[in-house]
Amino acid sequence: MTTLSTTFLGQTFASPLFNASGVRCFDKDELNSLLASASGSLVTKSCTREARTGNPEPRYVATPLGSINSMGLPNKGYGYYLDYAKAHDYSKKPLFMSVAGLSLDDNIAMVAAIRDAALPAIVELNLSCPNVPGKPQIAYDFDAMDRMLAAVSAEYDRPFGVKMPPYFDIAHFDLAAEVLNRYPAVAFITCINSVGNALVIDIEREEVVIKPKDGFGGLGGDYVLPTALANVNAFHRRCPEKRVIGCGGVRSGEHIFMHLLAGASLVQVGTALQEEGPGIFARLNAELAAILERKGYASIDEVRGRLKTL
Repeated sequence: MTTLSTTFLGQTFASPLFNASGVRCFDKDELNSLLASASGSLVTKSCTREARTGNPEPRYVATPLGSINSMGLPNKGYGYYLDYAKAHDYSKKPLFMSVAGLSLDDNIAMVAAIRDAALPAIVELNLSCPNVPGKPQIAYDFDAMDRMLAAVSAEYDRPFGVKMPPYFDIAHFDLAAEVLNRYPAVAFITCINSVGNALVIDIEREEVVIKPKDGFGGLGGDYVLPTALANVNAFHRRCPEKRVIGCGGVRSGEHIFMHLLAGASLVQVGTALQEEGPGIFARLNAELAAILERKGYASIDEVRGRLKTL
């Protein structure tokens, strides 16, 4: 019998699949739709200390090969998601809380509040928010990332994870992994956030398709699958004591299987979930199970990290 269930940080997941933070998780209604779906878990919207309306519309546009967005972290503030986490039925599904403070102090305050609530929610610290004007990504500043992880590790006494942007240079994989490996509390690495600062142009209107940042935004969907797989595999190889969550370009069972082979323990779905809705998880589970059965794997754990090189 083939099973999709797995364990992660001591919790049981019926499926490795769940939403990418930012997708279908803005409020309780959207989160509850994920809870009712065939996903194995769910993650809240990346939250800031105070509620944010985000960037002006249009800020998300679907394209033939995926999507482009510059959302600007719209969210209801961490208190809203903490209240949701307090009321969540963890016997149904594990819950991740995504934290994306605009400063070190903001992140410390939020993780301290989550710590004090003593919940089984798993924290994903977002170090890769490219869509806040004037704010650099922490994960592209290795000294700043080191300071952030040192401070959060000192404040938060449980394992947590980090959401990372894509890296494109082998030296940067090495440098980032060196920082991450200094902190045993960093238990998992989510790869990747969108590929930032892309530009999509409508040739009929001769203009950009999203309003913020003069049309520059993050790519998701088919565009980013090979980059996501490279990042998953790079950190799987360089951080053997940590788990990796794959994210990027997933819209079929084959794509999930690729992420597992590259080293992912769990897999998030972004653009395809936005376009297809929560019903996508039942389809993806069925497609993944069929691949595992055809290849003779009894579980997803047998697949993880088995990618062969030439």
